[in-house]
Amino acid sequence: MVGLADARRKRDAAREQLADGQDPSIEKKREKMRARMDAASTFTAVAAEFCEKRKRDGTKGWAPATATRSEYLLSLLRGSIGDMPIADILPTDVLAAVRRIESKGQLESARRTLQLAGAVFRYAVATARIPSDPTRDLRGALTTPAVTHYGAILEPTRVGELLRAIDGYDGQPLTKLAMQLAPHVFVRPGELRHAEWGEFDFENALWMIPASKTKMRKDHRVPLSHQASTILEEAKALTGPSGNVFPSIRSRSRPMSDNTINAGLRRLGYASDEMTAHGFRAMASTLLNESGKWHPDAVERALAHGDSDKVRAAYHRGAHWNERVEMAQWWSDYLDKLPEVARPNNRVL
Repeated sequence: MVGLADARRKRDAAREQLADGQDPSIEKKREKMRARMDAASTFTAVAAEFCEKRKRDGTKGWAPATATRSEYLLSLLRGSIGDMPIADILPTDVLAAVRRIESKGQLESARRTLQLAGAVFRYAVATARIPSDPTRDLRGALTTPAVTHYGAILEPTRVGELLRAIDGYDGQPLTKLAMQLAPHVFVRPGELRHAEWGEFDFENALWMIPASKTKMRKDHRVPLSHQASTILEEAKALTGPSGNVFPSIRSRSRPMSDNTINAGLRRLGYASDEMTAHGFRAMASTLLNESGKWHPDAVERALAHGDSDKVRAAYHRGAHWNERVEMAQWWSDYLDKLPEVARPNNRVL
């Protein structure tokens, strides 16, 4: 099994170890152990461990959508540094890897991937795998992407046109229902897509979004107008009474794709810089505030925006609930008027 020359070299190496006071059999076991540890400490392995930790990180844990996006971005590094032992990775290795993403024009993905890689390396430092984060000196190395805002329709007349277009949508019924519900509840798109029937209390007209699904990692209560409840009842006839409200067309066990509503809007003729799934939030924020009927804090609570002042946030979390219930019904009634009466010469605010 072993050639004579190789056997002699191994014999000589064993003699040298003995001369140095080392046991060749123990050193061989140590070498095998180091090889196993190296295999378990590749960048990909440590990144997977880090992602699992972040998903279980209590109140600070990743939401499902965040976890999916982060795992995808880290997977872009598998072909470059993924199989390298994390202790052997140099700043130049990381820079070359993220520049491959940048070269494809994916500037924001490259920037976010570098941030996530840095988080993985800092986790490796914290778990005693490496002495320092090799990405710490790479700030400013990538091209900064231009800041873009979500497309949103903010003029009442055009909102009415959009709502008429959605009502005439002839694609998948669940896509139409999701687009019809979105303006009434104006939650974040991920919260809408991941809605489950167990979160709804129709008797009390309430949708309780659990903290694990919200950006701010706090339970978010959404009052349901009569219109929102009606749309949900239509959806329930298709997908209820349990599981996902808006499941994927491929599998009822998975939620609707994050691109479904946007694709529906594109099918209706709205470009990405005109209207997006996230744009329903800007629409509601703008028109509710412009109405002058509601306290700005009630609007902010409805949008589930964070408050840097923790004392103020604790107070305001419950202070405007009754106003929010009234506002939800007023908003849906207002939306119902727009397709017919929101014309250039009419005011409905």
